[in-house]
Amino acid sequence: MKSRRDLMLEEMGLTPVWRLRGGAQSGAAADVAVAPAPHVATQPSQRQVVSERPAIQDPQPRSPDAGDRRAAIMQMDWPALKKDVSGCTACALHAKRTKTVFGVGDENADWLFVGEGPGADEDAQGEPFVGQAGKLLDSMIAAIQLKRGVNVYIANVVKCRPPGNRNPEAGEALACEPYLHRQIDLIRPKLIVALGKVAAANLLATDASVASLRGKVHQYRGTPLIVTYHPAYLLRSLPEKAKAWTDLRFAIRTMEELAGR
Repeated sequence: MKSRRDLMLEEMGLTPVWRLRGGAQSGAAADVAVAPAPHVATQPSQRQVVSERPAIQDPQPRSPDAGDRRAAIMQMDWPALKKDVSGCTACALHAKRTKTVFGVGDENADWLFVGEGPGADEDAQGEPFVGQAGKLLDSMIAAIQLKRGVNVYIANVVKCRPPGNRNPEAGEALACEPYLHRQIDLIRPKLIVALGKVAAANLLATDASVASLRGKVHQYRGTPLIVTYHPAYLLRSLPEKAKAWTDLRFAIRTMEELAGR
């Protein structure tokens, strides 16, 4: 007959109960209830108002080898990183992609622009920002005397196109996160420009609006970061282009201040 204690443990899902073999403790063998370890959320570093995880946490636990995968990626050089991305199957987005979209530009750039994910044109060509939003981004970059591929690198939060151009889901962004981390570590940009709410949310671990994040210098893993609107949003909201221009001028001033340190 089960004891009251055994019944309580069973009711709480803390079974089976394992008994230590004789000799482990004096007297009667001790009962040890084995239960799943609770999830403990790690806290971001106090020296930065940033997080190394996306703003929206993955509702599914990481696989046992996720840490090993991340550690391996963080040791890769450019060729190994590109090869790993091209064959990545870490999330469901790989199933319907045409091409992975690794990133493009100067691998020692001072400027890093980060969007949310590839669209149809990017999926077809394997390069970020090549559609209408890409043309606008090139114009924005040219307006501050920069050029794609020259002291500029362009990447996305995820490397495969989300179906229907929807926003990347939390698990998808989490799977791609080590790739972006490693790109940033290899490039060592002086300034990151987050393009739109999805990029800002994942880089800064915040649900705040783009409007509230503009005009401030944030930090992402030790690198200064500013936020502006995504070019695709600007194509739909032409009056906001003036605000984006203000953001770009703020970016120039920020870069000048960083250079003067």
